Amino acid sequence: MKVKRIMANTATSDLDQAAAFYGGILGLDLLMDHGWFRTYGSNEKMMVQVSFGSEGGSGTPVPDLSIEVDDIETALARFEEANIAIEYGPVSEPWGVRRFFVRDPFGKLVNVLQHE
Repeated sequence: MKVKRIMANTATSDLDQAAAFYGGILGLDLLMDHGWFRTYGSNEKMMVQVSFGSEGGSGTPVPDLSIEVDDIETALARFEEANIAIEYGPVSEPWGVRRFFVRDPFGKLVNVLQHE
């Protein structure tokens, strides 16, 4: 058996908030829309990963989701423009990433990062 894909699912009664955050700010494409269930993503080739931790590094809480971007400053500007509070960072970490934390509309802690 081979794992082909891992998907994160979040329960919500307001799918438009997901569209604004993940589609609008992060620029993910709407890949599937059943009306009651929507999936956002991209055609980028990605590795299958599941992470576990006792902390998020530098004394931070473990984020619910980590999203790697190719331009951290543009991502930061989009979140600030949308008036979404930055909970941590932006900071360059000793393990070679620049990152910041935000909360999505559903309360999930999201680690937005770029490898330096």
